Amino acid sequence: MITSTKNEQVKRVIELKKRAKTRDEEGLFVVEGSRMLRELPAERTELLYVSESYQKSKRPLPTGPPFEVVSDSVFAAMSDTKTPQGVLALVRQYAYSLDELLAAGQSALLMVLENIQDPGNLGTILRAGEGAGITGVLMSRDTADIYNPKVIRSTMGSVFRMPFLYAEDFLGTLMLLKEKGVRLYAADLSGERDYEAEDYRGASGFLIGNEGNGLRTESAALADSRIRIPMEGRVESLNAAVAASVLMFEAARQRRAVVKKGVDK
Repeated sequence: MITSTKNEQVKRVIELKKRAKTRDEEGLFVVEGSRMLRELPAERTELLYVSESYQKSKRPLPTGPPFEVVSDSVFAAMSDTKTPQGVLALVRQYAYSLDELLAAGQSALLMVLENIQDPGNLGTILRAGEGAGITGVLMSRDTADIYNPKVIRSTMGSVFRMPFLYAEDFLGTLMLLKEKGVRLYAADLSGERDYEAEDYRGASGFLIGNEGNGLRTESAALADSRIRIPMEGRVESLNAAVAASVLMFEAARQRRAVVKKGVDK
């Protein structure tokens, strides 16, 4: 059992937890918590760490990956939460291509994120996106690190299943999407059309910008349509993840209606 925070393995986990550069260099990220453990892809798991208390509780562990037991105090230092659940894993990072995000062809439905900074927003968009049936998430390079532990927790396991890609040339990639037949819709407070007035049944991508500044002018200019979500009362705008969810589930509603219409015939 590991009982010291000076242990090299412990220091490695803490570095992976704190630094995106370390995560990228090692090609690993940290997954924590019993709920995430149930979602964990065993074939991508390099190593598990369990607290002494967790081991004594005899709760189940995934079969296959090796594990190390650490004292409760050491686990607390390794953990990214205030109330550690006693289990975390080192998982190999994913690598997707744009073709994989577009594999659904005319059924492709993408979230296209520019400079989203809040880890909770990013994680929630992945989680809601899986529920809405999107086929991938495309991000500008300055978007928050998807392997940030706070993002990982917010995805509630969707990060293991949702294809995603950081675009080195964001504007160039937007133009490539258009060439491939993806219609782009920019969420914009001053948009000329209500979001419900558009047709998202074909290949579509929703552009969501930075929480404080919105989309850059150059990015918004590439959209086929600028759409807005009408507001009541004194509310001026929605949280980025909430706005994204509204749009994704409207697309899902439209697509379900097509399927239902076909069945009813």
